[in-house]
Amino acid sequence: MKKIQYTMDIKASAEKVYKTMLGLDNIETYNQWTAEFNPTSTYEGSWEKGTKIYFVGTDENGKKGGMVSEIAENIPFEFVSIRHYGILDGENEITEGPDVESWAGSLENYSFHEHNGITTVTAEIELAEEYLNYFDETWPRALNKLKELSESGK
Repeated sequence: MKKIQYTMDIKASAEKVYKTMLGLDNIETYNQWTAEFNPTSTYEGSWEKGTKIYFVGTDENGKKGGMVSEIAENIPFEFVSIRHYGILDGENEITEGPDVESWAGSLENYSFHEHNGITTVTAEIELAEEYLNYFDETWPRALNKLKELSESGK
């Protein structure tokens, strides 16, 4: 596993950025910034600490798939930690075996630090090294979209 980190300065309050990122006022804001990873990206579940959450999308045949995760921590407007432990294949959860063992238990952490009206968002992700190039291309685009959404007031 490799830890990578991406940051973005956003001219908005930590509360605004946090709510936009998680889609708390409108799930569409979550869907829009995560569309950089998958155009059909969304989530099912709650951001409450200790709860299961699915990060899902559909493939070209309309089949649902994604990550099975747990909210390991959620401190509003400050920090969110997601522990990934399985994949969703249609309606089936796969939480063991070769498809998940290389990354099961990996964390995706988000920090929000506000100073003088600018919030610095830090995304820290643990991942298998074969995904590094993909994330190095995709994460900056996704955080730019989050910036655009948070600063536009939508």
